[in-house]
Amino acid sequence: MLDNFRKRELQLNPRVQSSYSRLQEALSPLGADAARGEAVKIEVPKANSPVPREDAKSAGPGEATPSRLIVGPDIKLKGAEITDCDTLIVEGRVEASMDSRVIQISERGVFAGKAGIDMAEIRGRFEGELTVRKHLLICSTGKVSGKIRYGKLAIEEGGEISGDIAALADAQSKGAPRPDPARLAAGVPAVPAVSPLT
Repeated sequence: MLDNFRKRELQLNPRVQSSYSRLQEALSPLGADAARGEAVKIEVPKANSPVPREDAKSAGPGEATPSRLIVGPDIKLKGAEITDCDTLIVEGRVEASMDSRVIQISERGVFAGKAGIDMAEIRGRFEGELTVRKHLLICSTGKVSGKIRYGKLAIEEGGEISGDIAALADAQSKGAPRPDPARLAAGVPAVPAVSPLT
């Protein structure tokens, strides 16, 4: 009797499917048509040429590729002199001296040493001598201490700065000789006039 049932089932449905094959058919991207052996037209989308990102463009002849150094979390870089680095990103601890364009210190990052840079964004800690030629940003979690010279300064609420702090214009003017008020009143120039050679 069981044999008769199987024969009848094969006649009605020439392909017996197990629950596994039905599951595969349902999950198949081609669907039931392909599982039944029917021809399925697959449309493959044309590949678009990738659009290069601005920061991923290769440098042409005569152009320099911006260099970036990332000191990751739990990494300690000690006793180094960092040169020819456009951007330093500090997520760990760095004890070094550097001259660069940009420094970014993350919330858990620490930089100890001497740095001369164009722009700084401090979310962590900076300890030492910092000269920022353009813009210094101390975020709410940032702490900067030591000898600090800056072009422009912005401190978010909660940010801390301590030590010998001065704007670059102020620091440069302190080094220049001040004119004597008595000489100015008498009309005598503060700097002696240089006579042309004859």
